[in-house]
Amino acid sequence: MTSAFHKLNLETPIIQAPMAGGATSVELVAAVSNFGALGSFAAALLSPEAIKLAINEIRSQTRAPFCVNLFVLDSPTVDDETLATANQRLAPFREELGLPSIEAPKRWCQDNQAQIEALIDAAPAVVSFAFGIPSPSHLAAFRHNGSVIIGTATNLLEARAWEDAGADAICLQGYEAGGHRGTFIGDYEASQLGIEALLKTVSDSVNTPVIAAGGIMTGTRIKQLIEQGAVACQLGTAFLTCQESGIHQAYKTRLLTSVPDETRMTRVFSGKPARGLVNQFMQRLQQTETDVPEYPIQNALTTTLRSKAAELNNIDYMSLWAGTNAYQTRDTDAYSLLRTLSEEMNR
Repeated sequence: MTSAFHKLNLETPIIQAPMAGGATSVELVAAVSNFGALGSFAAALLSPEAIKLAINEIRSQTRAPFCVNLFVLDSPTVDDETLATANQRLAPFREELGLPSIEAPKRWCQDNQAQIEALIDAAPAVVSFAFGIPSPSHLAAFRHNGSVIIGTATNLLEARAWEDAGADAICLQGYEAGGHRGTFIGDYEASQLGIEALLKTVSDSVNTPVIAAGGIMTGTRIKQLIEQGAVACQLGTAFLTCQESGIHQAYKTRLLTSVPDETRMTRVFSGKPARGLVNQFMQRLQQTETDVPEYPIQNALTTTLRSKAAELNNIDYMSLWAGTNAYQTRDTDAYSLLRTLSEEMNR
């Protein structure tokens, strides 16, 4: 039986990963989908209105299928003592950047339920989710509107949960992946399988098509993982240095000059484990990173700090999310990257 994912008829089994924070520009998503791969727009940090606007802009640039990604979040709460301690910990960094010593965000995050409802109304060809599973009624609404549903899993229990929820495909996030870990069942520490081990574990236990993600930078690697059972591979870091990527130029330059073994997991920027290039902010807060508030509280508290650092071209206080093989990034455009990856796959 042909799955809904297979009915997308992608010409190239490559998915450009959704990367929140502006990396996945409208131009990048459209360029990838126009090539015959699957572009993905990260909408997790946007208002419902901004999500609909971005989807319309992408549709104006491509008729091909594309994906829109959201986080699945509960309404956050934080006590005054935790907030005061977190602000005190961040005060020296704010002062160094000329910011007020205390941050008082207007909101901790967007209304997640409103975001999901906006995405249902927009009905893109593909939707994907991280950090959890939407409600059965929301999933049913996506199916009714014809959207293919992709879930994110970092362990077997999460993959089974997504299969039970009726996902059309499951993106397996190996420990090598850059950015936030999607773990939502079990301890993060127990969900640190590399992509090959995770792919084998899940493929042996679920029938839903699986997508491989984590440190994938070359067509040769894509070919290997497809031979091991993946229906497609999702690449994030590889697209960050494309001309269409929306990240800061200093961030791109840092990626292009990186060397092996320069990434590690950290909670200091957002409160959720995420892999990035090591910088001063990570190093100076390393001893207390287990004490920072959970996502999205810490993420909101560091937003202005990271934005100011970007204004000043200061990469020491920016979140430089990157996978383990960031040193293999290429200075190129999306079309050329995809053409090169396709050639490498077919050698």
